[in-house]
Amino acid sequence: MSVPERPSERPRTSIMRDVARLAGVSHQTVSRVLNEHPSVREETRARVLEAMRALNYRRNLAARTLATRRSGILGLIGFESTLYGPASMLYGIEDAARAAGYFVSVVTVRSLERTAVLEAIDRLCAQAVEGIVAIAPKESAAHALAQVPDGLGAVGVGGAGESGVASVRFDNRAGAALATQHLLDLGHATVHHVGGPSDWPEARDRIEGWRATLYANDRVVPPAAFGAWTADSGYDLGAALARDPSVTAVFCANDPVALGVLRAMHEAGRRVPDDVSVVGFDDVPEAGYFLPPLTTVRQDFAELGRRSLEVLLAQLREDAPAGRDDGSVLLEPTLTVRGSTGPPSGQSRRSNSSSRLRQ
Repeated sequence: MSVPERPSERPRTSIMRDVARLAGVSHQTVSRVLNEHPSVREETRARVLEAMRALNYRRNLAARTLATRRSGILGLIGFESTLYGPASMLYGIEDAARAAGYFVSVVTVRSLERTAVLEAIDRLCAQAVEGIVAIAPKESAAHALAQVPDGLGAVGVGGAGESGVASVRFDNRAGAALATQHLLDLGHATVHHVGGPSDWPEARDRIEGWRATLYANDRVVPPAAFGAWTADSGYDLGAALARDPSVTAVFCANDPVALGVLRAMHEAGRRVPDDVSVVGFDDVPEAGYFLPPLTTVRQDFAELGRRSLEVLLAQLREDAPAGRDDGSVLLEPTLTVRGSTGPPSGQSRRSNSSSRLRQ
């Protein structure tokens, strides 16, 4: 009768003392290197890091959490979306967190409804995260974030910033004002707007900024239509504008919407920018390759990621003031001028010169 072979034992996981022995230093020195203590000489640090790589050493996060009461993990809530803005926010925040030495646990939700976001918060809390950053472009997500347990940092990114939780977001009203004023300064009598979805604060803010700028310049305020963040929505709404010869300038809720408007204008025989000027919002990487290249409002998503992390880490400091709504940040967008905007044609200027009274 043959004796069954004993299963081979799993190789022992390297521990801190193994690293110290190979590097020829104390385990306290290895700990200082792990915690990026400034008192370690560079050559010693390099020797310890080389030993860690040779031994495939991995820090024991559970032990670290018990010893320091800090997990070194930040939670990030995103949502399933192909939209450039939310996806860029997610990447910007994750990059900033990793650069600051934090591990990142990402939970993606399929909807931004309160229940889905609360479930995501519960999952992250079970991982002992130190704080949570959530992409919260709708009120439901922002209000769910306000339910994060006490003692945990929380920051909402995007949205209206009125949930009682610290927020980092772009000034969408200011961005819309930049786009609208640019078109008015070129000589257009008024500016039409093709909007985004009505349940997104960003879309409402962009409409408000557009409308306020027209009022401030004593111009006609055309009716605005809410749509979606998509090129097909821009195409459908743009087709109606393309049939109106008095339309010489269009501000779009985002760049995909502007792409649809450009297509609608082309099919109607309206030349851009000779007959109609078009401005987008977001400055997607492809905006400079539209035909013509798109004038658009640019948002610095890398900066948004950095500032979001700054606000969260400020909450985690022991001397941080009570209340999560301290330190909210409103970032200013900029205007990138390209070939899709220009002065109205002489005929359009004359036909519109009598329509500068406020509705």
